[in-house]
Amino acid sequence: MRRSELEHVLRAAAKIAEDPEILVIGSQSILGSADEQHLPAQATASMEVDIAFFDDPDNDKSDRVDGAIGELSMFHETYGYYAQGVSVDTATLPSGWRDRLIVIATDASSPGRGLCLDPHDCVVSKLVAGREKDLLFAAALIGAGIVVRDTLEQRLAMLEEVDARVVDRARQWLATF
Repeated sequence: MRRSELEHVLRAAAKIAEDPEILVIGSQSILGSADEQHLPAQATASMEVDIAFFDDPDNDKSDRVDGAIGELSMFHETYGYYAQGVSVDTATLPSGWRDRLIVIATDASSPGRGLCLDPHDCVVSKLVAGREKDLLFAAALIGAGIVVRDTLEQRLAMLEEVDARVVDRARQWLATF
């Protein structure tokens, strides 16, 4: 995925949900802090943008976006990428993550403001999830120097209410770098 494609999804989602503030919570949040030309292929391989809305207690906005521009929608078929509407609580993130969000503003004629995860917070959420695709994503960002091990270790220590075994597994994986 390219930044321009992310911005397209943000504009469409803002219009559908009637809410210009969109949390980009998945791997494509990396496009808020790094140019796709400087990212490893694994970082931009996904055709899916995980988005959520802060003011969406029943996930109504996320559901509307998912239905209109989600997987297998006409939007997806037309453009080759799509939005996955999720809850703000979908990812396990270190404390203080909201203070580290990175803003992407789309053009003024069709507003949509993406609030992207800090790269280290994003990678910590991937390490907690621990799926193979998440670990490949994390390894690619570490290998490219986009995230650094010391900061990741600090952010792992900032996780709250996460099983210690999950954090240990993440730390052991991180120790291989």
